Amino acid sequence: MGNIDTELILIIGCSIVVLSYLFSIIGQIARIPSVLLLLAVGILLRYVSKQYGFELNIPQPIVEGLGVVGLIMIVLEAGLDLKIDKEHYSLIRNSFFSGLVILILSVASVTAILQSWLYEPIINCLVYAIPLSIISSAIVIPSLHHLSKAKKEFLVYEASFSDILGIIIFNFFTVNQVINLQAGGMFILNLVMAIVLSVVLSLLLFLIMAKTKLNIKFFLIFSLLILIYAAGKLLHLPSLIIILLFGLMINNWEKVRLTRLVKILPHKEVEDLRHLMHSITAESSFLIRTFFFIFFGYSIKLQAVLETDVMFVGSIIVLALFLIRIIYLRFFLHTNLFPEAFFMPRGLITIVLFYKIPSSLRLSNFNEGILFFVVLTTSLIMSMGMLMYRKRPEQVIEERKFLENEQLF
Repeated sequence: MGNIDTELILIIGCSIVVLSYLFSIIGQIARIPSVLLLLAVGILLRYVSKQYGFELNIPQPIVEGLGVVGLIMIVLEAGLDLKIDKEHYSLIRNSFFSGLVILILSVASVTAILQSWLYEPIINCLVYAIPLSIISSAIVIPSLHHLSKAKKEFLVYEASFSDILGIIIFNFFTVNQVINLQAGGMFILNLVMAIVLSVVLSLLLFLIMAKTKLNIKFFLIFSLLILIYAAGKLLHLPSLIIILLFGLMINNWEKVRLTRLVKILPHKEVEDLRHLMHSITAESSFLIRTFFFIFFGYSIKLQAVLETDVMFVGSIIVLALFLIRIIYLRFFLHTNLFPEAFFMPRGLITIVLFYKIPSSLRLSNFNEGILFFVVLTTSLIMSMGMLMYRKRPEQVIEERKFLENEQLF
């Protein structure tokens, strides 16, 4: 790579941010996920750079680091979006089981497909299947503006639960090389420790945010969250649970009735902090998502995606994921299929977890083109659902079945 002027780097970087903002506007109007447009720009940049004999080598640690920060942002944003109250209990229950059951069935089916294709150890196939089975809330949540409130809330909760449960399951199978009762017991113990730590650390972070006189709060807290995440990973704790519960506590602080705590951290102060956190988290997520998907698009080799084996196996995986989603939503949840069934994109979390697969669990014959194919195809499927769903929220009349269904569980 030749020398590049600092000014040119600044121009390119800022142009990408402006372009991403325009893509968000275009996505709302045309109902196309902005992520797809960012991937297309990354692919185009790769093509143009090759044409002009300019090759940009993006170190994997940079992409992986962006992905991890994006992951923390996604989980924190999910916590800040989730309300826990009586009105949402049935919705939370339905979306939780939807996220969990669809995830488990998807992992089982993708594992079977990979094992029958590659004939490699089933545990290795399972570790690869988990990322491919997780719905990306980073793509789903920004794409729900045209849906009714009931559909929007269900998909936000479901995608958030799919992310979090998928990460927990992935960590369990990658940390424990031998799966037995002892490993399961240690995992449950670590989970309990993470929950206890999350309450203590959340209160500590609350105190820092509420009592500091400096205006610089968010990035201090975010840096502490990254430190907590990294330390948790070194101690084999499900540290994302800590980040999730921190977000949940901020978003549901008005439910706290302990007088001493409320005196130290009044509801009004925490409400102001919640608005601040929500705003800056959304802005930061936008920035990280922009560069992550541009870099990922740049790394996609279209030749690999268009290979016969990749298209065949990738199509079977996507079809299995789609059918499982349709069957569960229709026959178990008894809700509408349209457009919920189409909201099954794979994205940032899928890619980041692929980077995190230990060398001891890697499949020797797995073609990464399948990862690219599944990410692109599931995003296109969601785009189709968004394009075909032309009713405005106030025009939707089929919600009655969905709302009635909430009372059945």
